[in-house]
Amino acid sequence: MRQFDLAPLYRNTVGFDRLFSMLDQMVGVDAAPSYPPYNIERTGENAYRISIAVAGFTDRDLTIEVKENTLSVRGERKPLEERKADVLYQGIAARSFDRRFQLADGVQVAGATLENGLLHLDLVREIPEAKKPKLIPISANGARAIEASRAA
Repeated sequence: MRQFDLAPLYRNTVGFDRLFSMLDQMVGVDAAPSYPPYNIERTGENAYRISIAVAGFTDRDLTIEVKENTLSVRGERKPLEERKADVLYQGIAARSFDRRFQLADGVQVAGATLENGLLHLDLVREIPEAKKPKLIPISANGARAIEASRAA
């Protein structure tokens, strides 16, 4: 396992607590859960889609929650005893899961669909007007005032 010492960065920065907590979480990637498998794809300039393989789960078995830039998808199926079925072989995983994704600022969940054993989560990044780039006009009056003070 790789070990990174981030202490020098903590001493020299202010206001980057969230960034460092994300880096600390990334150090433990080896222990990250691998079930259920998922894909993340870009569907547009500011649009993304997370597709999670949830074979055997219905919409009643799944819970999607967004809280403080964390998207959480939970799945929990009824035990076999309650489903009243004689299963001779079970190759499709039926275990419960809790998959979490860190969302960037301004990313919102636009919708969710369940089709063909895949849960699709559509995400949209909405940039607020205050954070969009804007042009600042240059005033020529300031240049005249400087020239007038030089002449005096």
